[in-house]
Amino acid sequence: MRRVVVTGLGVVSPLGNGVKVNWDALSNGRSGIRMISRFDSSSIPVHIDGEVPEGTGEGLLDLNQVASPKEQRHFDRVTLLGLAAADQAMTDCGYKPETEDEKAMFGVVFGSGQGGAESFRDGCHTALEHGAMKISPFFIPSILINQTAGMISIRYGLAGPNQACSTACATGNHAIGDAMRLIKEGYADVMLAGSSEAALLLECLAGFAQLRALSTHNDEPEKASRPWDKARDGFVMGEGAGALVLEEYEHAKARGAKIYGEVVGYGLSGDAYHITAPGGTGAERAIKMALMQARMNPEEIDYINAHGTSTPLGDLTEFRAVKQIFGTDKIAMSSTKSMTGHLLGGAGSVEAVFSLLALTHNVMPPTINLDEPEEETKGFNLVPHTAQEKNLKAVLSNSFGFGGTNACLIFKKV
Repeated sequence: MRRVVVTGLGVVSPLGNGVKVNWDALSNGRSGIRMISRFDSSSIPVHIDGEVPEGTGEGLLDLNQVASPKEQRHFDRVTLLGLAAADQAMTDCGYKPETEDEKAMFGVVFGSGQGGAESFRDGCHTALEHGAMKISPFFIPSILINQTAGMISIRYGLAGPNQACSTACATGNHAIGDAMRLIKEGYADVMLAGSSEAALLLECLAGFAQLRALSTHNDEPEKASRPWDKARDGFVMGEGAGALVLEEYEHAKARGAKIYGEVVGYGLSGDAYHITAPGGTGAERAIKMALMQARMNPEEIDYINAHGTSTPLGDLTEFRAVKQIFGTDKIAMSSTKSMTGHLLGGAGSVEAVFSLLALTHNVMPPTINLDEPEEETKGFNLVPHTAQEKNLKAVLSNSFGFGGTNACLIFKKV
């Protein structure tokens, strides 16, 4: 069976633009949660979110470097964030297909949970206020889940398998896992995989607020996301994108590529339980499936990047599944969402990048704001407050989404 490794990384998150700035913030336990700046939030109980910082300085996202002003009017923000992460990953991997055969063996799997949410909202408002025929001719392309995958393909001439997935908060992990399988089965030699989300809109936050899923710790934004802490009251919504270049091992080795790690396990399952409440057994089965595919025992996993959203029910459901499989002795688990907030469909791919950086640097990012852990988590290393150094050989990254969809990935040093 063909082996699959990761040779390029790109990330845009509330912590900043680029792998370096994100890792610096993560390893130093800095939060990217701030007061909402894009709209008036006075009509809803939530006034905090995780916005990608924009500008022209180091670590800031300059959309003019991603697309021309004209193109920006034609693309939804979700596509612009995805292109920004993809550009980084393509530059990082150092490989651009030149021949038609090379292009045909380089594909894309890139998804989103909500797709072009801003474009959909604006199009509906235009139709209602000014008439349906005033809608932009770019309305339909800009709201499609697969527009980002298509634009990445067009930008780089990637003519291999091209698809998108949309599985709520598990989207990123599904995209990476599906891309891995396409390489393993010989459909491609190289794949760009990832996901993006850009749904920081009044309507979207109001919807999650109505579900009572969001934190209302408005007075201290940086302390609002607090997985496993007794004072947690919901997640903080954010935006962002992660992109990974996956490559067949011999192909990567032949060109002397830098390798971050090998994708050795992919598990996926459904809870068949509830549209919003996690079932627990589904997460457990997805983790076990990833271990089985990787041909690894639980004790061989050194660190887990948790789904860990900071919701009262979800955190403990995941913890119990992990404890059931790994026990409490040697494993460590942290939630980087304590710093980024929950990026919804963008979360899995961003956290896959974080997991590979942890593996590369032998550093486990912390769970910040974990001041008073839940009683049943005591004795378990949730990496509170401060990053920890550890010789990491294999890491697990969990993502679980609404509808009861679960996806887990295992990355291992080559």
